[in-house]
Amino acid sequence: QVQLVESGGGLVQAGGSLRLSCAASGRTFRNYAMGWFRQAPGKEREFVAAISGSGGNTYYADSVKGRFTISRDNAKNTVYLQMNSLKPEDTAVYYCAASWESPSKTQLWRTVSYDSWGQGTQVTVSS
Repeated sequence: QVQLVESGGGLVQAGGSLRLSCAASGRTFRNYAMGWFRQAPGKEREFVAAISGSGGNTYYADSVKGRFTISRDNAKNTVYLQMNSLKPEDTAVYYCAASWESPSKTQLWRTVSYDSWGQGTQVTVSS
């Protein structure tokens, strides 16, 4: 399994931007689809965005489409989440996750599709 470490969270005003990073261990990073999820207090963990191993396909939750961009650099074993036009409702702990790509794991919006998780990074958006 790959080990994941997120960074880049913090406190930002509404309308501001943050970029989250997730560094992965191992030499098989490109074989993993990567996802970002978030969890607010008292709520279930929810899908934010995902990207295929090659980076050629990306997926977004409707709530962040047009504001967030997921990308990856396979040479650096890192996946990013650029978050623009942040809203107070984006406040949550953000987690990155890795899913070994296979034909049986195509539902990247589901937490059960992922094999490894990071520890999370807090994002707080003030109004």
